[in-house]
Amino acid sequence: MYAEERQSKIVELVLARGRVSVADLAQEFQVTNETIRRDLKVLERLRLIRRLHGGAIPISSLPAIESGLDERDHSRAKEKERIALKAKAFLPQPGGTLAIDAGSTTAKLVEFIAPDTQLTVLTHGVPIAARLATVPGLDLHLLPGKVRTTTQAAVGAVTVQAISKLKLDVVFLGTNGVSVENGLSTPDPEEAAVKRALVKCARKVIVLADSSKLGLTATVGFAELDEIDMIITDAESPVLPIKVLEDYGIEVLIA
Repeated sequence: MYAEERQSKIVELVLARGRVSVADLAQEFQVTNETIRRDLKVLERLRLIRRLHGGAIPISSLPAIESGLDERDHSRAKEKERIALKAKAFLPQPGGTLAIDAGSTTAKLVEFIAPDTQLTVLTHGVPIAARLATVPGLDLHLLPGKVRTTTQAAVGAVTVQAISKLKLDVVFLGTNGVSVENGLSTPDPEEAAVKRALVKCARKVIVLADSSKLGLTATVGFAELDEIDMIITDAESPVLPIKVLEDYGIEVLIA
């Protein structure tokens, strides 16, 4: 058996069993423990599994960790730009209404909104509102709330209450994780509450998420997969294939 074939089967076993040991894999494939360790290193570099002491687990078992806005702006910037450019095609017709969720990928969408665009736009992301304020054609509304230092997003009961009164054409949503088991999730409960409210108020929910988020789970869930209409990402994830998402009625686009 070639190394590539063995590594592919190892991924299948990890996904099926949830956790595998080096010793068990070595016995199953009749190779040395060192060979299996090398295989696991390769698979971890490809983000197909996560190595633990003496074995491996699915990468979808990893928690999604919240990072600061500056760090996220620089992480996978090219992929996020491609996603945002693809998302531009789904802006509402002139005179329509939309919300742009706080986040580094959703913020990239702002760069592709033309100056003469005639839309009503709401956001709870302070940096997003600052950028949109320079677009003369927009009727811009910054949602109220307490601003979190980490994400510079307005959150809290007043934010959720303001959103609950809305009915919008489209919401462009960010997320820290997408998984079958936990749907869409994010680390902070207050941000999760705002995202949940945005999902409820939109006729069409479009998630902008680079492929590193697919298969991950953060602390707090805010939407089930069947509540999402579309996911725009940069590549197919071997951890959470497109076919699985499509089975939930989600249209998946690769930018």
